[in-house]
Amino acid sequence: MFPVPFVLLLPLVSAQIYHWGPCPIPSVQPNFDLQKYLGTWYEIAKLPVATARGKCIKADYTLRGDGTISVLNSRFYKDKVRIAEGTAVIQDPNNPAKLGVSFSYFAPYSPYWVVSTDYVSGAVVYSCTDVFRIFHVDYAWIMGRSRFLPADTVEYARELLAKENIDTFMMSVTDQTGCD
Repeated sequence: MFPVPFVLLLPLVSAQIYHWGPCPIPSVQPNFDLQKYLGTWYEIAKLPVATARGKCIKADYTLRGDGTISVLNSRFYKDKVRIAEGTAVIQDPNNPAKLGVSFSYFAPYSPYWVVSTDYVSGAVVYSCTDVFRIFHVDYAWIMGRSRFLPADTVEYARELLAKENIDTFMMSVTDQTGCD
């Protein structure tokens, strides 16, 4: 019989991508410039995320007066626009591409690592939750400044993740058609 805490984790990982062992530690964007990264990013592709189903998914990042980053995610799901508001922070000024993000006052910050970006067209983002170093849950996104990226750009982003030992087999393209 599994201990109760493990059983409680099963619904959280059932719609996610999980692997045995601890999280991989990918390289991140060198000399990351938060000011250039702020603004609107559209989700082009992602590993499955239970809380982000739907289409027309985008994220808006703006700097607040206190130095934190406002995160406003929106998606169209079940005939409604769904909004999630959160906060991102640079957790280590010496490594600003490794941000933390939270969508609840009570939740700890989750990793939000900018693996690569050119700031003007695309970005690759990775997050991972390590569960007692027994297994980990992967999250990865390919983001664009426009709703669509060229196929070769998306393939390059997938290859970049794979090179960092991140399994992209279950990555799916986000529907960005028919969006306002």
